[in-house]
Amino acid sequence: MRYIARVKVSLKPGHSDPEGETTREALLELNYPVDSVRVGKLYEILLEASSIDDAQMKVEEICKRLLANPVKDDYKYEIKEASNE
Repeated sequence: MRYIARVKVSLKPGHSDPEGETTREALLELNYPVDSVRVGKLYEILLEASSIDDAQMKVEEICKRLLANPVKDDYKYEIKEASNE
């Protein structure tokens, strides 16, 4: 069965976000009254798995082994069956 996982990786609170700070400064220069900007990454992964539980185990492993650094990153994901398109 095919599943789509959407994984959001973001910095843990307290870690500096230079890209977010640069973006905030640019928005302020463009006269947008923003207080802060945090940058994250969104991954969309299409994968084969025997069940939703198997897909969840695979995505968890992918996050821990490659997508997120446990020292500085948090991650969340959602998984659903892929449509037959």
